[in-house]
Amino acid sequence: MLLACVTIARAQTALPVTQIAPGNYAHRGHDALATPANGGDIANVGFVVGTRCVAVIDTGGTLAEGRALRAAIRRVTPLPVCYVINTHMHPDHIFGNAAFKDDHPQFVGNARLAQAEAARADNYLRALHRELGAAAEGSEIVPPTQSIHGEGTLDLGGRTLTLRTWKTAHTNNDLTVYDEKSGTLWTGDLLFAGCIPVVDGSVMGWLDDISRIRQMKPRHVVPGHGPLDPPWPQALDAEADYLASLARDVRAAIKQGETLQQAVDSVGVDERGKWLLYDEYHRRNVTAAYAELEWEQ
Repeated sequence: MLLACVTIARAQTALPVTQIAPGNYAHRGHDALATPANGGDIANVGFVVGTRCVAVIDTGGTLAEGRALRAAIRRVTPLPVCYVINTHMHPDHIFGNAAFKDDHPQFVGNARLAQAEAARADNYLRALHRELGAAAEGSEIVPPTQSIHGEGTLDLGGRTLTLRTWKTAHTNNDLTVYDEKSGTLWTGDLLFAGCIPVVDGSVMGWLDDISRIRQMKPRHVVPGHGPLDPPWPQALDAEADYLASLARDVRAAIKQGETLQQAVDSVGVDERGKWLLYDEYHRRNVTAAYAELEWEQ
């Protein structure tokens, strides 16, 4: 479907954003690993504008990207930022949070987010500086000040966001955001469109979550990675097919007595041409699925 591009003056400090639905603005990250060239700008991030205030949904991979996102918000509206929502713990979604500290928003996430971030903080920061060098300067983890367990709502003034937590899937702290007024679903990394899904939680939990997400029937979708507002539900179906075949083939390999290395070398090789970043993540997915399913009863 056609997307309405927001006319934004080309300032170096503002991320380009697209209005995918009334009040919903998204920036598409690069379909790549984080590098100094792309500045860690690899996830889809954005914001939702109400009549009272603004909610940011993920902030990018560095302080600099967070500042660029904040500049983009200021080119759309002077309203205050009252919420910064993180859909999960991964660095490409959270390291821009510090750009919003002076706005004094509530930082919102899954009830499991704070513990997950704390457990990985040192490793995430070391990796960020190793991968991005100077582009990582000033980046820090800002933990949630408001936690969601199950379901919660945020009122932006004339626009209500419904936040929902899920079974362990992409991670153990996934969160979606649904704008009731426009029918826009921000999936975080529960949906990868075109880019290969990355299992850092549970392949079986993810498949169960997908069956529930499918029932939501949104009018617009912002995936965590890939094209904004992809065809629905085809994008979700493609992800489900990959994960289902991953689970099926890993189970078969285990049943046949294959070692982990044998499964990594053989499972899903026919998927290579279907997904961006296949070489970077598919073998890791097989490893994660094998560890999950090896002791399955």
